[in-house]
Amino acid sequence: MSIENKVEKEIQQTDNEQKEEILQNFDRFKNYLGDQVSKGEKLGLGEESLAKGAEKVGDYLAKKEEPRNREEKLLQELWVVGDKDQRHHLAHMLVRLAQSTN
Repeated sequence: MSIENKVEKEIQQTDNEQKEEILQNFDRFKNYLGDQVSKGEKLGLGEESLAKGAEKVGDYLAKKEEPRNREEKLLQELWVVGDKDQRHHLAHMLVRLAQSTN
């Protein structure tokens, strides 16, 4: 199963209450992302695979979730106006941001 499929499955399995808790505060979101990146690294995933997973999350959030704070609103707006390559670069930056929180 590809990283994208695993990420998609995890997103769908996360209940609404858990999503709300994660997205309510940007620091919680960064910590959650950091935990997921850490898990991926322990599984041997490299930055490219982690960025592909972050892209999946970004796509999901941009399409299905309303931003809960200014930081999420900015990320959503950047995601929406960016082309595929720009979103991929932003995903890499999000992975690095998540790595810096751990």
